[in-house]
Amino acid sequence: MSVAQIQPQVTITTVSPTTMSTPAAPAAPFYDKGLANTVAADTQMSFIDGGKGVLEYVGIDIDTLARNSTYEETVYLLWNRKLPTKAELDALKSALQAEYEIPDAIYDMIKSFPKDAVPMHALRTLVSALALHDKDAESSETNPAGIERAKRQSLRLVAKTPTLIANFDRHRSGKAFVRPDKSMDIATNFLWMLNGEKPTDAMAKGLDICLILHADHGLNASTFAARVTIATLSDMYSAMTTAVGTLKGPLHGGANEEVMIMLDEIGSIEKVDDYVKGKLERKELIMGFGHRVYKAYDPRATYLKTFAKQIATDTGNLRLFEMSQRIEGIVLAAKADKGIFPNVDFYSATTYHCLGIKTDLFTCMFALSRMSGWCGHCIEQLMDNRLIRPQAKYNGPHAATYAPMAQR
Repeated sequence: MSVAQIQPQVTITTVSPTTMSTPAAPAAPFYDKGLANTVAADTQMSFIDGGKGVLEYVGIDIDTLARNSTYEETVYLLWNRKLPTKAELDALKSALQAEYEIPDAIYDMIKSFPKDAVPMHALRTLVSALALHDKDAESSETNPAGIERAKRQSLRLVAKTPTLIANFDRHRSGKAFVRPDKSMDIATNFLWMLNGEKPTDAMAKGLDICLILHADHGLNASTFAARVTIATLSDMYSAMTTAVGTLKGPLHGGANEEVMIMLDEIGSIEKVDDYVKGKLERKELIMGFGHRVYKAYDPRATYLKTFAKQIATDTGNLRLFEMSQRIEGIVLAAKADKGIFPNVDFYSATTYHCLGIKTDLFTCMFALSRMSGWCGHCIEQLMDNRLIRPQAKYNGPHAATYAPMAQR
């Protein structure tokens, strides 16, 4: 499969200066703290209607994709803006599988990491280090050759990220590395490397669903950060390092870890009511509820809730699901009229735990999935690039006096 088949070709239209109209005067800048009301980019990848609880990838609703698609097919859909034929999907799978392995020097680098290293610190460092072993890792260009290079880098990043995460976890656990199996899909291969044994079909399917649900989500903080980086015509590895660093923040990617910490803190279903009602009375946050965008039930959580129950039952963790369900009932009774509903992190935490994934790896799992969306957005940015450079509202002094050191 050629890389050109993975992404659409770019059509560049030139306009003669003599035919160009005089541009309209730019609108006066206005202050939009947090950019909540600013549209900063065009995308054809995902659409969100937070009021109605809608998320679509290239027009297909997320619940349909979670029930019927695979992560690899979702990657193809996001990158090509259409569903693949069987031949196209097989070719993408083969291209990804061929890039699963990481250089021996990266394995050596993992061995050098402290075993108590924060996983997201490790992942950020390893993603950046991949550039040292990629002869294509040059500055980006917006011409067709540059776009193709960015696509090749994207393919490698999506394929290699699971190997980085799984083998870092094995290193810190004192276990031997497990090399990727190029006959497996991404979800199955990750669990194989992580646990050293092939997962059941249900476990692989559970992870695959989580990867689909987290693959893209509009211009969220980490996606915006990645687009800012690539807009300078830096390289994809730099952009993905930026994105991983942004995702690490607890206001963005850490919520699913906090959900699992909360469940462990509660301990049993008998303690749920007092714990949650006490939090509500003290006006404290209940982790896994509410979203910056959604004011209705998070569409990513609808099917995941059903599957979380199934995987919890299969793995002997039904207690966790029952606790989660009880928490949801109490919070919805108190907060649903205010637009506070479970988000995707609430039930993905239970699912990841049932798959044997350690709590402090949950945000890394988010990055594993979102790597496809980040890369797709960066390629979109390059196809119609403009340096992203907002203004700042200055509120400091003017005409201040410089005092010599002796007079201070």
